[in-house]
Amino acid sequence: MQKEFVVIGLGRFGGSIVRELIDQGADVMAVDIATERVDEYATIATQAVVADTTDETVLKSLGIRNFEHVIVAIGDDIQSSILTTLMLKEIGVKKITVKAQNDYHEKVLRKIGADQVVHPERDMGIRIANNILSQNVLDYLELSDEHSIMEIKVNEKIAGKSLVDLDIRARYGINIVAIKRGNSINVSPPADENLQLNDVLIMIGADVDINRFEKKVLS
Repeated sequence: MQKEFVVIGLGRFGGSIVRELIDQGADVMAVDIATERVDEYATIATQAVVADTTDETVLKSLGIRNFEHVIVAIGDDIQSSILTTLMLKEIGVKKITVKAQNDYHEKVLRKIGADQVVHPERDMGIRIANNILSQNVLDYLELSDEHSIMEIKVNEKIAGKSLVDLDIRARYGINIVAIKRGNSINVSPPADENLQLNDVLIMIGADVDINRFEKKVLS
């Protein structure tokens, strides 16, 4: 069954979501209050509509409650973002993901029922900062305020050693969930797996433990 989405707000963030969902074969209704933005996506999205999504009657007329997931990517207009999310909840949309401008915005969105709140600018800033600070960190995904998933490159210090030798879980409380080697990925690698130079360890754990591992083992 083909997945169906609505993306409300066609700025850089919302527009990139529309393009990626379409590339992945999903059906996407693209919605914005600005005609010029909707015109831009008329030949990209499955359907592109000019609409004021803070109006419950308009939302109902679009049949948005029939879509399984709505992404609210409204830019700087926090009031419209909040009102749109509230309207979507009231008409019974199953899943709502909303872009937040700041922590206060996120608190309000969660209180009115947003299922997922994202901070694209903040999260990208965190990822870039981690990549800049460490030559070993290739990618970073924040799971909570204290836990993350990181991709860390194997260097000369640990190449040739096995996961048993490093005893990462017991010493640092970190789980290695996969090892990337070239174009292949080994999920749940065996403990006797010898690491090779430039392998990528995909690890999950508390930020303090991952940082401690990086400093003591890789630096």
